[in-house]
Order: sequence, then C-alpha cells, then structure tokens
Amino acid sequence: MEESRDRYTAQGAAADDVDVVVVGAGLAGLYMLYRLRRLGFRARAFETGSDVGGTWYWNRYPGARCDVESMEYSYSFSDELQQEWRWTERYAGQAEILRYVNHVADRFDLRRDIQFDTRVVSAHFDDAGTRWLITTEHGERVSARFCIMAVGCLSTAQVPAIPGLETFQGCWYHTGRWPHEAVDFAGQCVGVIGTGSSGIQSIPVIARQAAHLHVFQRTPNYAFPAQNAPLDPDDERRIKACYAELRQAERESRTGYMIDRGEQSALEVTPNEREREYARRWERGGFGYTSAYRDLLTDQSANDTAAAYVRARIRDIVLDPEVAELLSPNDHPIGTKRLPLDTGYYETYNRANVTLVDIRASPIDAITPTGLRTRDAEYTLDSIVFATGFDAMTGPLFGIDIRGGGGCALREKWAAGPRTYLGIASAGFPNLFLITGPGSPSVLSNMIVSIEQHVDWTTDCLSYLRDHGVERIEPELSAEESWVEHVNEIAHTTLYPRANSWYMGANIPGKPRIFMPYVGGVGTYRQTCANVAADGYRGFILRP
Repeated sequence: MEESRDRYTAQGAAADDVDVVVVGAGLAGLYMLYRLRRLGFRARAFETGSDVGGTWYWNRYPGARCDVESMEYSYSFSDELQQEWRWTERYAGQAEILRYVNHVADRFDLRRDIQFDTRVVSAHFDDAGTRWLITTEHGERVSARFCIMAVGCLSTAQVPAIPGLETFQGCWYHTGRWPHEAVDFAGQCVGVIGTGSSGIQSIPVIARQAAHLHVFQRTPNYAFPAQNAPLDPDDERRIKACYAELRQAERESRTGYMIDRGEQSALEVTPNEREREYARRWERGGFGYTSAYRDLLTDQSANDTAAAYVRARIRDIVLDPEVAELLSPNDHPIGTKRLPLDTGYYETYNRANVTLVDIRASPIDAITPTGLRTRDAEYTLDSIVFATGFDAMTGPLFGIDIRGGGGCALREKWAAGPRTYLGIASAGFPNLFLITGPGSPSVLSNMIVSIEQHVDWTTDCLSYLRDHGVERIEPELSAEESWVEHVNEIAHTTLYPRANSWYMGANIPGKPRIFMPYVGGVGTYRQTCANVAADGYRGFILRP
C-alpha cells in the first residue's frame, strides 16, 4: 500500500505537482481536504475569497440565514465536532455559520493546504501526461493527477443587464457579493430588485433601517415562516444524544433533513382536515409544508390546496388588498421554486415606508444617475440592492475554462444543458470530479448531507484507483446518456418543471431550460452511487 502510494505521488517531478487540486474552500472544499489528507494524498486548494466559507463568506446581506435547521446543517464526519459545537438559534444566521466554518478549519488545521485570494481561470487536461494543468489569475500553474470542482452551486452572482447601471451615482450591492463592512441604510431611499430567497430575507431588515424602501417585484414567490427562535437547550441535548441515528435517517431520507412527511393524498381528506394540517405546519415553520401530503409535488389538484392556503394567509397578513394580491403567486405550483423561509416578510408591506412596485406590469427601462426608471414612473434612490440570485449549478463551472480530453470545453459540451454521470463526472473529462454537480440531489437537499456523500464517494474512488494502479477514470458516454435521461424522466413525474425557476436555469437569459437537480431522493441516489462503486465503478472507463 505505501509503495503504491509513493509511486503514485512521485510521477511528475516539479514542486508544483500534487495529487489533487481542489477548487473552492467552502463546506465541500474543506471536507474534501480533510478526507484527502487522512488518505495520504497531496492536495492543494485554491479559493477566490480571503478566507474559508464559500457561500457563507460572500452572502453577508442583511437577514442572511440558513433554511435548514442548525442541528442538521452541520458536518457529521466527526462526532467530537458535532458534540462540542453549540448553535444558538433554530436557524443559524450567516455570521454564526461562518464562525462554525472557521472553527472547523482551525480545529483540523485545514488552512495550510489552501491558497486564498486566488481565482482559478483554467483547468486543462493533458492527455499525454494524464494530468490536469491548473492556471490561476496570478499566472501560477499547478499540475495534478485529479481535479475536484468544489465551487458550489450558488456562487456566481447574477446582476441583470439593465442599461445605465454604470451611471448610477449612489451605491449598489448584490446580495451574493455583500461588502464585509457594515452597510448603513439609515435615512436613505433604497430600492430592492428581486423577491427570491435573498430578497425575502433582506427586505424586512432593510425596511427597518431605510427612510423608504421600494421593492421592485417581477414574480411573487410563496414564502413560509421560519418561526426562528433561540435553540432550546433540551432539544439540543436530545438531538446530540441520538445524533448517529439522526444522521443515518437523513442519509436515507428524500431530502437529507428530517421532516414530518404525510403519507395520505391531499385529496383523500376533508377540506377542514387539510386546513388544520396546513395551519399546524405554518405554526411549526420550516420546510415541512410541502411534505404535508404525499402528492403535493406530483399532483396539480393536490398542490392547488396547499397554494390556496398560503395565499389566504397572505391576504390575512397584508392589510392592503391590492398589495396582497400582487404578493400572491399564481404562476407556478407551490414548492416548485425553492420555498423561502421568512421572518416578517409579508408584515413588512404594512409599513408606511415600504412601497411594492409591480415590474411585470411596468418593467424597468433603465438605471438612471439618480435612481431607476420603469415604463410608467421614475424613482429617486440612494442605494440599489440586487437580490437577483445566481447562475445556479453550471455558472460556477463555466466561470473557469475547463477543457477535457482533446481540448473539449465543458461549456461547449454542456451548451444544450449539463450532462453528467451521477452528477459526479462528465464523459470526455478524465479524472475530473464535481461535488454536488448537476444531476445530483444537491440544491434539493440538505447540502451538507449531499456534500459529505459526494466527498466520501469521490475520495473512496481515488483510494480505489490508487490501490489498483488505475491512472485514468471517466464516465462511459452511454452511462452518462442513460443517467441524463433518468434525471429528466424522474423530474417530469413531478410538478417541478412547471416553474420558471433557477432549478431550470430560467433566471439566466439564453440559458437552456432543463431541470438540473436529481429529484429521485437523497437515499435512493446514495444507494445508486454505492451500487456503482461496489460493482467496480460500473459505467466508468478505468485505464491502468
């Protein structure tokens, strides 16, 4: 074993040669480094930011908070870690999550393998040398046997191409690239463009600071209350006492987190029974709403009952009937866009200093030096906040010039939509691994559960290749085609493709409309991946 490992790492002689290059030092990159080091691989990570954290390093906007409960949105690989860390809230805010990530990096001494403030601009596979050549923005070149993309699914901020932005004399921000220093909106007239998750979280906070807030909404989203609160010490002790069982249940579940899943059809019970169940879940808060009945995401009539309940709650909360109507979605089934968890979002529209602007009826024409102009009116603004989301899943990969065998560019191969085997690898790109890539549960799951599964599978694969003298691995094209077909087939048994969501790439002009995550369930997917590995990496081409 040691002799094989020495021979494996000794090929190539330059000081900048390593076994593995990891791109990204967020939650995926950190755990990947931890595993690689324990397995004896020489690894080097590159991170664009100045420190660890990934999403939680950049997304510092007001109100930024995780939508998975804190006790579940945490690593499970170390029982000592999960027992010692103390969360303070049911849903941790950005600052607390970043403190946790920094604690992990310190506890396991992970920073020494990371080069910060360094963006990877290209990764090219050298067929002759069977190595990846990675180039950074500083002109550094590193050679590695394997390249692992841990760039995250939601890390490429999408700023809409509105004419005149460069002329704006005030300050503008994007929620996904928020300044590290505090932003004070006191006394300002502020415009927020976008009412997705980051808008729904930030709007109530900004409204309490600003003299006046204009919310520019094109498409209303269903939002569900988080019902966040300080974490109950008794609940914490109870969970920590059975963490092993909880984690295993997460891995075998559909979503990677524990929710109360109903087994009946919404259409099998009386309207009064449905009302009581929806009300119970509203008061409980969290992601469990669309799991109240088994068919809410597969049957339109069942879904309509859940959507109608939320629209009724909006009308109850928002005092102005016209504003309530504008905030009530009617163009997509509830849950087919990621359901934002809110804290006081709808109540914010009862404030005298908040104005909702319907830019579907009156689109934005331009940003002006003093604010923003729609087709029907002009707004004077001191600051503009773009809560316009991300080029999800493929955007972070397309930001790097990735070229596989024969110089094939990933962007070109995926021009009609992403093509992967298991969401882990893509045919024609040997020794390249994607962490939570398109075609895996990724953004439909508790991301840390999916991250740990992908990292474990990938590092187990690298160990297998080393121990069996395999230098090169890539998917068979037929296996990839079958997996892409399967992912699409499963998606279209649900209501998900009926929404113009970022799951479909619909928020990016010109991006192919294809449902990117795997909706078949975390447990099912995990077992599929395990079976592929147990069968000698069925569907992959292994070359000694």
